[in-house]
Amino acid sequence: MHDASHGHPDMHWPSGFTPKSAHSFCQARAVINSSPDLVFALLTDMARWPEWVPGITGVRLGAHASAFEVELHRHRFEVIIGEHEPPRRLGWSGIGAGVQLYQAWLLTEAGDRTHVVTEAVVRGPAARSIDALSPAWAERLNARWLAQLKRLAETAPEATTT
Repeated sequence: MHDASHGHPDMHWPSGFTPKSAHSFCQARAVINSSPDLVFALLTDMARWPEWVPGITGVRLGAHASAFEVELHRHRFEVIIGEHEPPRRLGWSGIGAGVQLYQAWLLTEAGDRTHVVTEAVVRGPAARSIDALSPAWAERLNARWLAQLKRLAETAPEATTT
């Protein structure tokens, strides 16, 4: 299990998905020179994820607005939105072969910038195996995702008007 002492105290976790119960836990933080509204809009435009989220090659939106499928590194995940509070909180659970995860996002306005924290709890035999071979794999993936979000938000036409 992972040390949860570095988790953000304002994150909301569903039952069974806490940093203390994780087989892999990671966190990434960034300050984005853009509004929370724009950052949240980019995060929730799942259809565009393959254009900028590292490792995602496909997204298929579901019949319900809160469900979709993601292909990440050739693995399919069924994803359900668990928390949606624009433009402050977002969280989703994903289920794939040997992996269950919950990724939470917290966006805080700071003047004309947005402080972003994302944390992910990953459980399951595949998560245990990968974490044993490369303990920082999830941390790197989250950091790359956040770096791409920052780049995209800061170069968006709307970002220059905030």
